[in-house]
This record gives sequence, C-alpha cells and structure tokens, in this order.
Amino acid sequence: MGAVISTHLDESRRLYISEKTGKVLGEFCQFYEDQYGVALFNSIRYEIEGNGGPQSQLLHRKVPLEDRIILSGNLFQYVEENKKWRNRFCVVPHNYGLVLYENTLAYDRGIQPRVALNSAGYKILTSLDQYLDLVNSSLPGTAPKSSNAPILKCPTQFPLILWHPYSRHYYFCVMTGKEQDKWRAVFQDCVRHCNNGIPEDSTVEAPAFTDAIRMYRQSKEQYGTWDMLCGNEVQVLSNLVMEELVPELKNTIGPKLKGKAQERQRLWIQISDAVYRLISDQIKAHYDAMVTKCELERPRMESTIRTDMDQIITSKEHLASKIRAFVLPKAEICVRNHVQPYIPSILEALMTPTSQGFAEVREVFFKEVTDMNMNVINESGMESLGEHMEKLSQLAFHPVKMQSCYEKMDQLKLEGLQQRFDVSSASVFKQRAQILMREQMDDAVHTFGTLLHQELGKMLGKEELCKSIQRILERVLKKYDYDSSTVRKKFFREALLQITVPFLLKKLAPTCKGELPKFQELIFEDFDSFILVENTYEEVVLQSVMKDIMQAVKEAAVQRKHNLYRDSMVMHNSDPNLHLLGEGTPIDWGEEFGSQPDSDPATEKRRRAKQVVSVIHDDEGALPYEAGAGVLMHQVSQEEPDSEEPETCLALAAPGSPDDVQEIRGMLVQEVRVETRVLAGEEAKEQLTNGTIVQLSAGSEVCGAEEAAPSAEEGPAPLEHSARPDAGSLYPVNPEVEEQEAKPAVLASPAVPPALAAAPGLAEEGAEVNRHEPNDKETGEEVTSQGQAEKGEPAQLAPESGAGAPESGAGAPENSQGTTESGVGAPESSKGTTESSEGLQTQF
Repeated sequence: MGAVISTHLDESRRLYISEKTGKVLGEFCQFYEDQYGVALFNSIRYEIEGNGGPQSQLLHRKVPLEDRIILSGNLFQYVEENKKWRNRFCVVPHNYGLVLYENTLAYDRGIQPRVALNSAGYKILTSLDQYLDLVNSSLPGTAPKSSNAPILKCPTQFPLILWHPYSRHYYFCVMTGKEQDKWRAVFQDCVRHCNNGIPEDSTVEAPAFTDAIRMYRQSKEQYGTWDMLCGNEVQVLSNLVMEELVPELKNTIGPKLKGKAQERQRLWIQISDAVYRLISDQIKAHYDAMVTKCELERPRMESTIRTDMDQIITSKEHLASKIRAFVLPKAEICVRNHVQPYIPSILEALMTPTSQGFAEVREVFFKEVTDMNMNVINESGMESLGEHMEKLSQLAFHPVKMQSCYEKMDQLKLEGLQQRFDVSSASVFKQRAQILMREQMDDAVHTFGTLLHQELGKMLGKEELCKSIQRILERVLKKYDYDSSTVRKKFFREALLQITVPFLLKKLAPTCKGELPKFQELIFEDFDSFILVENTYEEVVLQSVMKDIMQAVKEAAVQRKHNLYRDSMVMHNSDPNLHLLGEGTPIDWGEEFGSQPDSDPATEKRRRAKQVVSVIHDDEGALPYEAGAGVLMHQVSQEEPDSEEPETCLALAAPGSPDDVQEIRGMLVQEVRVETRVLAGEEAKEQLTNGTIVQLSAGSEVCGAEEAAPSAEEGPAPLEHSARPDAGSLYPVNPEVEEQEAKPAVLASPAVPPALAAAPGLAEEGAEVNRHEPNDKETGEEVTSQGQAEKGEPAQLAPESGAGAPESGAGAPENSQGTTESGVGAPESSKGTTESSEGLQTQF
C-alpha cells in the first residue's frame, strides 16, 4: 500500500503541496504579526485598567487532575498494517490524550506506547453505518452503492470509530453495550477537551492566533463559525491548509484511484493522512520560527505601549469615531432588517438545552453529596469520609456521570438559522457549553470540599457531621445558582455575537470594506502596530448589535423557566475568608483521612501507587473480553508454540484468514461463556467506582436539602468590560463591551501516574516502576510500522505542542457584614425589593 501512495504522491505533487502550504503560511504569518501587536496592547491595557465583571462565588481549583488517569482498560483495535484485530491497553491520562500500549505488561514495564493520539477534530461513531456515510461523502468521485462490501468488518456488535476529515481513522470495538457507552463518553470527553481551543493562560498569543485565523478566512470570503478551529496551533493551521488543498487533490488524484469501492475508500484515507502529516511537519517548523520572531519584538513593543498608553487610546478612539460615523448608519439598518427579528428565536434555541444542562449539573452534584452523606452515616463516619471525598473531588471529570448533563446540549438545534447566518453546525456551541458545565461542577465540588475540610477541624460526631455536610451543601448550591446564571448569560451573549457579527460583516463587506483603507491615514505611524483599521471596524459592527443582544438576554433573565438572575441582582459575598481557604495547599483526602495512623508513610505511598488511581474503574474484576483475550492468547500459543512475543499474540483472526469475522465472533462468544459469571438484578449493572454505593439501613434518616432562594438588592447594571477576548470562543467579543471571563482551572503539569495493578510476574510489592508517561506537549502520534509491530518494538513519540489547556483561577473574595451561617448566597434585604423571594428562587 505504501508503494501505491508513493505513486499518487510523487515528487512533483509533494513539491506542489509544500509550495501551497508555504503560500498559506506566508499569508497567515502577516495576519499573525499584525494581530500580535493588537493583542499585546489589549493585554497590557486590561492589566492597567483591571475592569472586571461579577465576582465568582465559587472557588476555582488550579490543578484538578494532577497524577490522575481518567480511564484505563483494554480495547480491541483494528491494526491496518496487518489487517488484524488486536487487544490494546488504552490509558487516558490527565491531559486527555489517548495512549495505546501493546498490553498491560508493556504499560507496567514503562515501554513506550504504540500510539499517542490528540483527538482534536475527531468524531466518535458507534455504528458502521454512520462511518460509511461519512467515508462515502468524502470519497472522490461517485459515491459507491450501498450494496458494496463495507470498508471494515467488526468482530463484535459494539464498534467505536474515531473519524477525522483529513487524518487517520482509528477502529476499536468492545464486548458489551455498557462498555461501549463508557468508552464513548470518555472519548467524547477527550475530543471536547482537545477542541476547547488555545490555552487561555496565554493572553497575547492565543487571541493573536484566533484573530489571525479569522482574518485570513475572511480574506478568502469565508465568514461564520468554523468546525475545524480545534486543537493546538499546528493542528488548526494544518486544517486550514487542508481545507484549501483537499478539493484540488480530489480532482487530480480521485479519478486515478482504482479497485473496488472499499479499496478506493481505504486508499483515499491513507493518502489524505499522508498529506496531512507532510503539511503538519512543515507547519510546525515555520510556526515556531514565526512565534520566536514575535517574542523577540515583544520587549520593544511593550515598552512603547506602557510609555504611550494614553496617546494610543486617544488615537484609537479618534479612529473609531470616524469609522463609526461611516459604518454605523448602514450597520443599524442591516441589524434592524436582518438580525433583530431573529435574536429571540436564536436565544430561545440556545437557552433551553443550556439551562437544562446546568440544572442537571446541579442535580448530579446534589445527588452525589447526598449519597455520600448517607454512606458516611451508614459506615464509620469520619473513617470513610476520606475515601468518599476522594471520589467526589473528581466528579466533574467522570465522563459517565457527567454524560447526563452533556446530553442535554444534544437538543440544541439551529437548522432553521444555520443557512441564514452561515453557521456551519451547532457543535461549537454544544462543546463550549459542556466545557462550562464541567468547570462549574468542579468549582462546586472544590468549594464544597474546602468548606467541609474547614468544618472538620471541630472534631464532629457522626450526627454533627451529617448536619454540617447538609448545611454546606445548601451554601454551595446557592453559590452555584448565582455563578451558573452569570456563566450562562455570558455564554448566550458570546454565542449570539459569534452567530450575528460574521453575518453582518459579510452583508456590509460590499459597501464598507473597500472604503476602509482611507482611514489608515488617521493612525500615527508609531502606533500602527497596535491599532488596526480592520479590527476597529469589526468593533464598530459588534457595537451595532450588542445593544439588542444585551437587551434580549436581560429580558430572558426575568423568565423564571430559565433560572437566571436579573442583571440588577447583586450577590453579596458572605464568606470573607473563603478565598484564603482556596489559596491553601490542595486537600489530599485519601492521605489525610484514608490511611491507618500506624502505617509507614513510605509503605502507604507505594501501596497507593499500586492501585488503579483512575477517575473511572470497575470493581467487578476483569472485563469479559479481557478474560477472553487470555483464552485467545492460550489458544494462539498452542497453535504457535515458537512465537517470539506471546504478549502480542492476541490477534483475533486466524493466520490464514485475517478477515474471518464469523470465526472471531464465535471465539469471543466462547470466551464470554467461559469467564463471565452471571449477575442478577442490580448486580448485573456495570459499576463505576468513582461514585459511592448508597447503603440504606432500616430507619435511617437523611437531612433534607432545603433550597433557600437568595434575596437580592436592586442596584445598577453596568456594562462589564474586558480587554481580552475569550480564547475558547470561535469569534472573540468586543473587549470594551463584554464582561471579564472567569478563568477555568489549570490542568496539571506532566506527571507520571501511579502504577496500575501489576500483572503476574512483575515487580514485587512496593518496587518502583519507571513508566513512560506522554506529557501535555505530545499531541501528535506515531504508529509503529508493520515490521515494528511484529517484532514488538516500541513506537517513538513525536513531540508536539500541548493540547491541554493550562488555566488559572483565583478564589473569589467574599465580603459581607452581619450575615447568618446559612445565608451564604445573599443576605436577606429588608428594604423592600421589587421581587418576592419566591420569584428569586433558582430551584432546578
């Protein structure tokens, strides 16, 4: 197959691809250098002015997943090099990279993985029909008939396929539907995390990059949202080049593909992946050089900005006034005729699933804390608290438990508006809302844990502990209600801007864009690196529609069904020292409350390292197909006694017939019958041990959660300002009209996870195991060749820039006088507010 690909990608075509990539990079670099100065100016201005929006009530955790594994377990993977299904050990570490090892033994021994995959831009499919529809639509030429043989045969009825429009596809399958649902939720969480955009801790590079991408696409008459603005910078630029190059390759290479439909499909996927890799390698070198060049210029530019800040602001305001006088009359007419009538319907389509999703987050959090409280009562109180809190602290990163929240956003439908406003799909809004749900859940859990840890210093008994947990739960729910309202309103404003502003720019381009160069003479030459006519023009267009958007969101906040606070509602901080608690040392519940007092710390540390420290793992022992894999290994070993690598002899197909699916399926069924015990009733359900098992005793009582609606004081509703656009948004909002974005939690730095349960024959109890752990900056992948696969040689990882999103956050300082212990959200007002407390209640 490699020779066939080389034929289609000969030297002349590779040279053409390189030249095309260089041309796109050259144009993009000019946009990036221009936007870098503007982003640097906005960052310094924000630093100096420091205007911010409403203060968050919940605490933000800086390192939520340090030394954690989201999930680890075995999957069957289809290896294209030898066309066989093999058992692979998959680890999903804290950076959400999918890492595939030969088997558990290879992982425990620290052998480098076969594949380290950054899943940005992928789609998770659970049926071959879905996959074939996407493959057929991307195949050059006429789509094959449905009666043709499929491109892939799965040995089970539960496939998991990772599809990418340009890169290599990955094929997995599992034994049961429950496993499929679990892995699908985990894979989707990985895609969601990697798609979340450029890390927001970079206040200059991130907005400069996203603005440059937008400006480049607008120069090509491409407005609106873009699904492939996902992953790290190299991936985004590779997608940008492929978007222009793939149609040309289809026209030139497509007619030359020979063979049956499935062969042409498989060949085109491999050709596209080879081109994608060539482009990525070229882009990485050029992009690093461009960033280095801008970094060298930064000290000089920063000195100029700090020295002449007032003059730069005055010059920009003068330019904006001239552009506003020219553009605003036309923009207002366009808004009134083409945008304003549709804002309520767009907002309603966004609000309903989003509010349901945040309500589900609240419900899941309430249920998990209540279950933990019941288990603490039924067990030994303080002695079991550490274990339950350790599990609860990772609730936001438990993809299966959070799935019910994320699924609410699947109801978002924008079909009637997509064509009118040039919205490629609703996926960008779905994923952004789901990321916000996860952040709010983690903030709520972290705040609850911090307050509970403070309360535990009072030497509470079991009954007192129950009441304290319930009281703290009520306090945190009030804070969550307020913060979730603020986050949702900000999300609605950003989404409406991302939908309407590109539409307005496209409408106004024929009459306005050609006149913009004449405004360049209004900018002083010394300041032209920090003030751009194009950016100022976009800000004016944004301001033309911002008033209508703000008014629509404000009116929606009055409706009780969406559980939003009005902008005039002020949440008074009533925990003056809460932010100080949040800045302390992270709480290690397992270390502080879970270990025996007489145990040796070093021994305890080694014991914990031997455990599966995952957010998700199973209590029922080996999965059915894991046991089946052992049977297969035994069978293959008997057939091939002289095999040099017994641990890799898990191929599910017979040597003579690698695609004999019937034989494979029969073997799998036999394995399940041999190894799987029959469970009845609730025991048959798959247990995910990050949660707690509710233990109810006769006559046990649990303190109920009374949701007290916080009263609020009427106050002004000023328009919040921010000098930094949202790096996670596809279209940045105006820095002078949008409120400050709350910074999510920082992901952990690369760390070596604790060892999984050792396989028989491994190191002795307590022995140190050196393990290769892909770090946050390994976002590419390298798969071993067929020769390496047969010899058991490890694949070498290609270092790339990180896809994780390091984030920073600070505790929310709270200040209030004379509040009661339970009235944390907002003290009751006796001055006669315009709403009753019933109207203010935000009960989900």
